[in-house]
Amino acid sequence: MPAAASDVDDLVLHGPRVLGFASTGRIAAHYGLDPDDVEDHLLGHGARGWVGTASFDGTSGWFLTAEGRAEDERRMSAELERTGAREIAGAAYADFLPLNARFTRVCTDWQLRPTRADPLAANDHSDRRWDERVLRALGTLGRELTAATAALAGRLQRFDGYAPRYTSALARVDGGQWQYVAGPGIESCHTVWMQLHEDLLATLGIDRGSEG
Repeated sequence: MPAAASDVDDLVLHGPRVLGFASTGRIAAHYGLDPDDVEDHLLGHGARGWVGTASFDGTSGWFLTAEGRAEDERRMSAELERTGAREIAGAAYADFLPLNARFTRVCTDWQLRPTRADPLAANDHSDRRWDERVLRALGTLGRELTAATAALAGRLQRFDGYAPRYTSALARVDGGQWQYVAGPGIESCHTVWMQLHEDLLATLGIDRGSEG
């Protein structure tokens, strides 16, 4: 059975939840949608009080209101029921949690290189063995992420891009573009991972604070 495609109106509302503060173009690109169509849906959501607009540091974008967040979670829950994917999504989330704990530690190791004098010393990337260990861990996590999300990606089409995007970011890292480990504002390993995490939370209606 082919993976179920989400309703475009649902995806457009879901975009600011997954991406955070995001422009029309960024939401459209994330889901492979027409920007003009996305803009029309966003204006409709805005009229209902589900999304708002703001400008920050020279950029403008959309964000979910509290009412929009509740509506998004209602729609995601309905999609799980409609597609019979609730159990699969729950299993994917359960498999993701221990990977997430490891990913957090790996990102910390990429950013920090403790010394006896300073346990919070920044990683200056002069220790090649340290960095190689981190990069191997990122690769292992990528393979495990693919396995953990395969069933869900096979049921809900909107989840099928996370593992390939992570792999693509890791390939850039392997090519010497180290900013693709955890760089903000780009399709880095960290960006993709955080978006997947938020997507799982929103889809299952889980409060991030309950993770501890």
